[in-house]
Amino acid sequence: MSEHSSRELLARLVGFATVSRDSNLELIGFIRDYLAGHGVDSELIYNPQRTKANLFASIGPSDRSGVVLSGHTDVVPVDGQAWSVEPFVLSEREGRLYGRGTADMKGFIASVLAAVPGLVRRELRIPIHLAFSYDEEVGCLGVRPMLERLQQRPHKPLLCLIGEPTELRPVLGHKGKLAMRCQVRGAACHSAYAPYGVNAIEYAARLIGKLGEIGGQLARPEHHDPRFDPPFSTVQTGTIKGGRALNIVPADCEFDFEVRTLPEFDAQAVVDELQRYAQDQLLPQMQAVQADTGIALQPLSAYPGLATAADSEAAELLALLSGSRAFGTVAFGTEGGLFHQAGIPTVVCGPGSMDQGHKPDEFISLEQLHACDAMLLRLGDWLERPT
Repeated sequence: MSEHSSRELLARLVGFATVSRDSNLELIGFIRDYLAGHGVDSELIYNPQRTKANLFASIGPSDRSGVVLSGHTDVVPVDGQAWSVEPFVLSEREGRLYGRGTADMKGFIASVLAAVPGLVRRELRIPIHLAFSYDEEVGCLGVRPMLERLQQRPHKPLLCLIGEPTELRPVLGHKGKLAMRCQVRGAACHSAYAPYGVNAIEYAARLIGKLGEIGGQLARPEHHDPRFDPPFSTVQTGTIKGGRALNIVPADCEFDFEVRTLPEFDAQAVVDELQRYAQDQLLPQMQAVQADTGIALQPLSAYPGLATAADSEAAELLALLSGSRAFGTVAFGTEGGLFHQAGIPTVVCGPGSMDQGHKPDEFISLEQLHACDAMLLRLGDWLERPT
């Protein structure tokens, strides 16, 4: 099979509209066939509906642990965004490559695929693993069954490099996230008799106010970690809905909130404090008016934070590949926390900037793409180097 540049491969990848709500199977099929053309077998790990799949492939010796290059294949929607170019057709202007997913994170996947022919030709002392997942953008869902499969293998990977866009700066940490839904069930009545009903919106507002208090406590200086921006765990309410008409006391209200946590902080502590407040303060007042009122908290998604030690083997390799020991953190989450939780030391470094991710006219510079190609060449040298 002829070799392709990372730019050519990125054009193919962007052409697959792998928004999280849709299937990624056409893209996965393309990668599987591309790898097969270079003599590399792939394992597909499907979702229960078999509408999406992860892909895992290995190059090099199979009797030892290796290095994982990990990326997600899904992208965020373009609905309602004012694009000046076609989002699912790669276009170039002034050294920038435009299209949905160019930065987040098909640019990295394109560079990895472009490196495959060279990796296949090398005599690798340590294998390289390719791990491409689905549904990262909606809660890091796809990588979980892939990690379960990796745990069953006789040789668990040595470490993992997540290629999320960091402008190829070396990153050792990010915050975790817990997303929750709160449903308040009140009791409706005519607004002229409001005291005889239970206003679900008002009780939801009190719960949201409590979350604000908790967030204020977390922002106190003693809880700061200067490696992160902002340097503390945060709480915010993102959506709310409820009520039917102004002259009806609302019977229902629902809101979603999230907790973005420093790696050492357990987000469940926020949920537990909110639950105690609801149980001790609000429910007795609500149920004194009507017994079948209630407050329910439901998890929506979660992933752990990442905090890899600066003196770890993973960090040393990242310094070698990136040419820098100026280790940092990022505000956005990745699948890295889940790899690390599975016992696979993880770092983050990839081309492009998240400042362009999720926006109209998303782009990656050709300079960043070529720099990632060079980084992967250095990784190949390291993998081939005799011990």
